[in-house]
Amino acid sequence: MPSGELVTFVFQRWMKDGTYDRASVDRLDQLRPHFARAGMVSARLGLEQARATVSALETIGLPAAVMAASGRVLTSNSLLEEMTEMFLPTAYGGMAIANASANALFQRAILENRNDFAIRSIPVAANESRPALVIHLLPLRRAAHDIFSGADILVAATAVSASSVVPSPTLLAGLFDLTPSEARLAAALSQGRPLKDAASDLKITVKTGRTHLERIFAKTGTSQQSQLVALLKSTEPLNRR
Repeated sequence: MPSGELVTFVFQRWMKDGTYDRASVDRLDQLRPHFARAGMVSARLGLEQARATVSALETIGLPAAVMAASGRVLTSNSLLEEMTEMFLPTAYGGMAIANASANALFQRAILENRNDFAIRSIPVAANESRPALVIHLLPLRRAAHDIFSGADILVAATAVSASSVVPSPTLLAGLFDLTPSEARLAAALSQGRPLKDAASDLKITVKTGRTHLERIFAKTGTSQQSQLVALLKSTEPLNRR
């Protein structure tokens, strides 16, 4: 197409009818410019739909972008574009996270999305200029492509701020991709309870509790229970200011 994008049209016929003859191919070639224009219009309409959706997410205060399976950013809203210290442009229209450890998880999630279509949530520690973040990658499948034409991943950033409120297991599961058992343990630990007591309350063994805790550490980017409690106490639902 004039934009440099490639659109492939496939024309099928019954095998019993034989292969296409030269005259049929010539007739289809005459239609090629019209197919190219139709493909370009379709792609542009799909992109406009994606832009409208990420703009809608902006109205509720959610930085967001949509990406192709290759990691190329198709469109993003102004909230995400303003986070220049967090989201960095890369070659071929890609995107990276400034935090090295979070970026390693981010790039791996993009790569793995091509096969398992799993939701990923990546924690990013706070620094002097911004609060802690959780970056979510949501695979776009089936009917979602009606809205995000040509896109494969929705990226959204959730800010977390200091709070003394103990988070609910449902909120923790949504933010960090915790299983129900992991979320319940994390919620118990966020109250300052020792692992042994939390495991007893949940009617699991201490060994199982330690296994859950190791997985929680991996998913939240922490390595000590004190770090985990500090992070979990900072989580709260998104508030529109």
